[in-house]
Amino acid sequence: MDARRNTVFTGSGSYLPTRRIFNRDFVDHQFFLDYEQPLDPADNPRVVAKLEEITEISERRYVTDDLVASDMGATAALEALEDSGTDPETLDFIVVAHNFGDVRADNLRLDLCPTLAARIKERLRIRNPYCVAYDLPFGCPGWLQGVIQAHYFLRSGDARRALVVGTETLSRVSDPHDRDSMIYADGAGAAVLEVVEAAEPSGIVSHRTRSDTLEHARLLWMGPSYDPDHPGNRLFLKMHGRKLYEYAVRTVPGVVRASLEDAGLTLTDVTKVLLHQANAKMDHAILNRLFRECGVREIPERIMPMTISWLGNSSVATLPTLYDLMRKDKMDGQRLVSGDVVVFASVGAGMNINSLVYRCP
Repeated sequence: MDARRNTVFTGSGSYLPTRRIFNRDFVDHQFFLDYEQPLDPADNPRVVAKLEEITEISERRYVTDDLVASDMGATAALEALEDSGTDPETLDFIVVAHNFGDVRADNLRLDLCPTLAARIKERLRIRNPYCVAYDLPFGCPGWLQGVIQAHYFLRSGDARRALVVGTETLSRVSDPHDRDSMIYADGAGAAVLEVVEAAEPSGIVSHRTRSDTLEHARLLWMGPSYDPDHPGNRLFLKMHGRKLYEYAVRTVPGVVRASLEDAGLTLTDVTKVLLHQANAKMDHAILNRLFRECGVREIPERIMPMTISWLGNSSVATLPTLYDLMRKDKMDGQRLVSGDVVVFASVGAGMNINSLVYRCP
């Protein structure tokens, strides 16, 4: 059998911020139901408990004041390079997924110049001018879309090695007076992708992406604080939570199913489903609908590993962090082994959805 070009992950890394923020830390907040509709602070324990019931989030990680997104991304990138044994000078591409750039603790304006990819390449001390570094803002699916783009470069023969990083500081763009702020977290994850010649197919088998902008572009947007007296003229991340939930549950399963069909596989071939984690209730609903639409009655136990209960929603960092933890056997009972078929899927601002089928080499 002739050898084929397979795109595989050869290394991974992640950065988990050291600040642990617990649900009890929000009990003294002044929340608003909507613009100029304050909630009674005496009701906060119930509000916080309800959020945990729905999302399963009991704690999340925030970055310390001395760090920004590119710092976390560089740390995760260096770990991925060391894990793969890759000389950074041999990278052809560095793709960095994020949505808000570097947001400093002492100046909450978005900083995007130079790009985060340029900053991370500089931090890695890469001299090679033909290592092309660029940013990819694509909502929460950004890291996975970066992997898909890198796969195209590698399969075409234009590149042999790429680094894809996802890093975000959502804690610095969330409105402290919005209940949704309790969902958001910070973090970074990275992976090295390489072309491997092999007789048997492995690595990235198929992928699908869709963007629904005409009717759903503004399910997430930037707006002023719910508190009319909030100091400064700042914009914060906002979302239409119910509409986003309904869109994701209705649409994500079809994208996953299409990627499996492209791979010539069925849901029964899948070992793990790695979903972007913004809301545990939503993820379980997506999984249930996926199995129902595929005509599979029983959902295997532990098929969907979860980190949201202790890491929250770290946007583009969620999937690479989850993969890194599993790959390094740091999640109880969630180890990946050769031959496993893994589905990665994400949904987020845009609205964008992507799904990728990966066979572990």
